[in-house]
Amino acid sequence: MADAAPPLQRLKGAMDAILVADVFLVMAGAAWFGVAVLCHSQKIEAPLQLFQTLWEPLFTPAIGLLMAAALLSGLLGWWQRRGQKRAPGTGS
Repeated sequence: MADAAPPLQRLKGAMDAILVADVFLVMAGAAWFGVAVLCHSQKIEAPLQLFQTLWEPLFTPAIGLLMAAALLSGLLGWWQRRGQKRAPGTGS
């Protein structure tokens, strides 16, 4: 019988899945916005109005989550590189 994954590994897997879905949501929102602007130029207002309605409750948090994940990833990468530089030395 295989051991269950450690809790932190399961959490990381779940966070990765959420971030992948978030990336696709942001990309779909960008494509939708592009189509809505094209429709607006043809005097079709419904797609842009719906996009504007969903901007604050859906797309703003999705973009914020994506930006926070990018910053956290960069910070963790910096922290790991910093730790690797200290490990071989005598602590300085």
